[in-house]
Amino acid sequence: MSTAAVSAQPTVSAELKTKKVVDEVSGWLRIFDDGSVDRTWTGPPEALPLMEPVPPYSIPQDGITLHDLPGSPNLRLYLPESDAGKKLPIFFHFQGGGFCISHHSWLMYHQFYARIAREVQAAVVSVELPLAPENRLPAAIDTSIAALLRLRSIARSPVDDPASKLLSDNVDFSRIFLIGDSSGANLVHVVAAKALEETDEFWAPLKLAGGIPLHPGFVRSTRSRSELELKADSVFFTLDMLDKFLALGLPVGATKDHPYTCPMGEAAPPLEKVRLPPFLVGVAELDLIHDTNLEYCEAMKKAGKEVEVLINRGVSHSFYLNKFAVDMDPTTGERTRELVAAIKDFVERH
Repeated sequence: MSTAAVSAQPTVSAELKTKKVVDEVSGWLRIFDDGSVDRTWTGPPEALPLMEPVPPYSIPQDGITLHDLPGSPNLRLYLPESDAGKKLPIFFHFQGGGFCISHHSWLMYHQFYARIAREVQAAVVSVELPLAPENRLPAAIDTSIAALLRLRSIARSPVDDPASKLLSDNVDFSRIFLIGDSSGANLVHVVAAKALEETDEFWAPLKLAGGIPLHPGFVRSTRSRSELELKADSVFFTLDMLDKFLALGLPVGATKDHPYTCPMGEAAPPLEKVRLPPFLVGVAELDLIHDTNLEYCEAMKKAGKEVEVLINRGVSHSFYLNKFAVDMDPTTGERTRELVAAIKDFVERH
């Protein structure tokens, strides 16, 4: 997806009028009979500002500079102002969107990850991910691994380009924390597992110090109790969206029991045999998929993995990305402060 902002309800072009919609996710995307995809936002216009791209800036704003690092793949770097010579841990970020929508430049991500960079005192490297259905999984996984390999190349052999200089001068390549929102949290698990199939020497000097999946899209084909009993309270996450995005994002013919969306299920490799770093998992109490998130956490613990679970009380899926609620709703603001503090504590202990 282009970094351009999502537009709201434009005039329908003659070209679109001649196409037939064969599938759609209400508000978010339409798929046409020629295979093309329109991601024009047609939901409530008040949500549009959260989807505005934030341009990079090299003059600090609120203690942060923001840099786009073109390459294969494209990266976005948040750097906090810090003491000279201080080497910062790295958050390696995967955005959400059900594998089908959103862009890492959007305001919803910027407002949270700029805060993470500033308050945790860490560099945040956000990966531009390919979107389904044009690029079904494992495309986003492959891109994420390619991003880690790009980081390894910079760490091993810095060259005279902006990406190499910004990273080499400021980060500690041996303290990488994968972090992701919703479907991006799925990538935290899958990418960590795939990366650690290789030896530590393969990745050196990079080292995965931890993973932070926030409200992962872990589900099963059968509805959980929370899916059946809780009600969606946001246009940003409904059961219809969940079902349709996963149908479009998973490999053709796969169900929600696929290891990408059900790593605790029977079709996935036994968790006991999967090498993973320590995890901090965020689970929202009012998330529609609260129950399967907790099932994942329990399965990880049973398999002997180092897992900490943070329950976000009284809030729902990816609450911390809604800047309006964070700024104006006391509960959302307080839970976001708790989340940032828990992430900071986790990083400082690992």
